[in-house]
Amino acid sequence: MPEQISGEKLFEEFKTVQLSEFFRKNRQYLGYVGKIKSLTTVIHELLSNSLDACEEAKISPSIKITISELGTEHYKVRVEDNGPGIPEQHLEKVFGQLLTGTKFHRNIQLRGQQGLGVSGCVLFSQMTTGKSTYIKSGTGKGKIVEARVEIDIKTNSPNLIDKKVENSIMRGTVVEAEFKGVQYTKGIRGPFEYIRWTAAANPHAEIMFKDPEGSEMLFERVIDKVPKVPKEVKPHPSGLEAHDILDLALKSKSRAISSFLSSDLARVSSDKVSEIQALVDFDLAKSPKRLEWPEAEQIVKSFKKIKFMAPPTDGLIPIGKDQIEKALNNLLSPDFIEVISRKPTTYKGGIPFIVEIAIAYGGNSGRAAASKEINERKVEIMRFANRSPLLFDAGGCALTKAVNSIDWRRYKLKDMENSPVSLFINLISTHVPYTSAGKQAVAGEEEILNEIRMALMRASRSLQLFLSGRRKASEIAERKKMYERYIPETAKALAKLTGKKEDEIEEMLKALVLERFGDDKPDDDEEEEELEEESAAYDEIPEDVSEEDE
Repeated sequence: MPEQISGEKLFEEFKTVQLSEFFRKNRQYLGYVGKIKSLTTVIHELLSNSLDACEEAKISPSIKITISELGTEHYKVRVEDNGPGIPEQHLEKVFGQLLTGTKFHRNIQLRGQQGLGVSGCVLFSQMTTGKSTYIKSGTGKGKIVEARVEIDIKTNSPNLIDKKVENSIMRGTVVEAEFKGVQYTKGIRGPFEYIRWTAAANPHAEIMFKDPEGSEMLFERVIDKVPKVPKEVKPHPSGLEAHDILDLALKSKSRAISSFLSSDLARVSSDKVSEIQALVDFDLAKSPKRLEWPEAEQIVKSFKKIKFMAPPTDGLIPIGKDQIEKALNNLLSPDFIEVISRKPTTYKGGIPFIVEIAIAYGGNSGRAAASKEINERKVEIMRFANRSPLLFDAGGCALTKAVNSIDWRRYKLKDMENSPVSLFINLISTHVPYTSAGKQAVAGEEEILNEIRMALMRASRSLQLFLSGRRKASEIAERKKMYERYIPETAKALAKLTGKKEDEIEEMLKALVLERFGDDKPDDDEEEEELEEESAAYDEIPEDVSEEDE
């Protein structure tokens, strides 16, 4: 019989693992999986940080990205922006400490949220090359700071090397780092595609990209207006759970649960507090610090019986219909485009979100325009979260699932997979429910799936009418050509029978064809009405019903 090992012996190796050590051994949680995805993730993190910084400072972003090949699967990435810069005292933690930043603790719409982005890049560079990351930053107030930063894996603490402070009015940030075991590609999952999509969702930004071959591509600014700065918003009662209520109550400065509910939550008026009081068996005058789990559960149950106003929209800043149209027209030159923006709603936790979608058809729409390496025209699904592209993990993403749940044949797209279509889907929220720290796929929250489906179906109706009109116009044009083809022979025969001049008869016949077929455009409104009725019979779903009701 084998000798048993005591609990004391087993726990001799019991240790606390530092975050940086954990992510060093599990870099897939940061999105660094595969050679192509890893390099694109670097661009994603650095570009997102630059855009967020510029927008919060109300600066029109001008960003330059350079990727240089140093050897086999060895690249240097340099990102320069004209943002507000980073104050000297914050440089270490911004670049050299995981889970630090300005975003995680705020209920606000921003691209990054976990505090893992730029510091994760520093760690990844250090892991693959053993080198530190070069940084330069100026706030435009008379001096710039240059340094190299590295992370102490054992303590998750930053270390600045070769720090220099010089007088300068430069404003902005420069990050330059090397990476090994990565690969650049012009394909649909590479850095170029990521930047192209970013330009589509951020028409206010100017992005210059220089690839490893030395080719430069300028994605020009389509609009001059910088988006409004998102505001921090209070949680909405819809979808809040007991643990959310307890956490918020402990942090509240209110003296009573009643005032906590009205001051710390959105859309809870004094009248709503009275309704809640009538539905619970304890006094809302007690301190929120003394709130217990069963009482929090009662509050949550009462929320579900009360009708609250929709969450406020000032904390969510959509791209906007006109801006999306301008951006996609600039990139795709489509024959048809329709943009739909849904009303704000919430998913569990009382977190507000808005869905924006666009369908572009024809022109350069579809995946064929994305890369010269692709010869076939395929449908292109452009997924975004807070304007940030989601290039990877499409199969496990709620945005893709919503697209796949639509029966596209009902909208005259019999072979959707091989159609010249680009679908643009942007999820806007103060907290995007990503499936992992890699931030490339959105979790399948029922409310999010439903809103995307509703928007897609409404936009698809317009596409259906467009395609039907084009089909009818094509049929009319073919019939017109057929008649025109027989005019000379018919005129010749009629001239022999009637004794009239052949050219006069031919002109008369041409006039009759023109009168019958006009300018090749359909003028039968009845068909459009029938199409609308047919489409409505399939998916005319009220604004606030679930997929089950459908």
